[in-house]
Amino acid sequence: MKIILNSRRHHYVTRVSIFLIMVALIAGTAGCGEPGLPESEYTPMVAAGYYHTVGLRSDGKVVAVGLDDDGRCDVDGWTSITQVGAGFGHTVGLKSDGTVVAVGRNIEPECDVGGWMNITQIAANGAFTVGLKSDRTVVAVGYNGAGQCDVGNWTGITQVAASEGHTVGLKSDGTVVAVGYDQWAECDVGDWTDITRVAAGGGHTVGLKFNGTVVAVGLNDDGQCDVDGWTGITRVAAGPYHTVGLRSDGTVVAVGRNDDGQCDVDGWIDITQIAAGGWHTVGLKADGTVVAVGLDDDGQCDVGDWDLN
Repeated sequence: MKIILNSRRHHYVTRVSIFLIMVALIAGTAGCGEPGLPESEYTPMVAAGYYHTVGLRSDGKVVAVGLDDDGRCDVDGWTSITQVGAGFGHTVGLKSDGTVVAVGRNIEPECDVGGWMNITQIAANGAFTVGLKSDRTVVAVGYNGAGQCDVGNWTGITQVAASEGHTVGLKSDGTVVAVGYDQWAECDVGDWTDITRVAAGGGHTVGLKFNGTVVAVGLNDDGQCDVDGWTGITRVAAGPYHTVGLRSDGTVVAVGRNDDGQCDVDGWIDITQIAAGGWHTVGLKADGTVVAVGLDDDGQCDVGDWDLN
């Protein structure tokens, strides 16, 4: 009898334990809201358009300041965003499920991304949008007057960058491809090797090499390609006429046109990510605050109260 009672007690305890585990799982799921990453796993970042600035917060929500005549700053309702991009008059967000959202100017139509799936990275500039898919192929929508959206045959791509008139793709072997406007040889990247990151400016292209040095080709009237002496660089960004580099020590360098002060970054410290807009430069600090210099006629540099953490 004692053995039977112990057996029944064991089965009863087992059933209760399973029930409690199921209740805990259901309760946890119910409290999650929209599917996506846990709030703590969204990585803050900044993006800069020609006349606006976008910030991704650590909770997957987005903030934006600057010119908003086309609704490019209407991002208040966005959630579960993992990346942001900014073009001339539009803003793009990559969601945690691999889909993409966009607001703003849609004449070309640069915001027609509703059908995109399995996207792992986005880039926006000018009047078009580029998406890198999980199979390392690339999609693009928007203005294609110079063939900047002709990326349908690209394969093995690990990162994309977009400028006003051309698109750049970094391949898994460290080489680079480019399509689009090439008046200033901004697409002459066929001999590049050992590249780990790319950026595209108005008429130039920038490549970060694995050893922390930088290469650049294209329009150089304002010295935006004068990056030969840069070392210890971990990230690069490019505006229409200037180039920005983030050093491993959290400081920043910049070359190119500086008539609006967009290259005045010498005093920046503790920077973890950079973005180059039309005529302004934005930096994300380690504490989640944001700094910006350059043209501020539309409030695109009014980021002093941001805390993206």
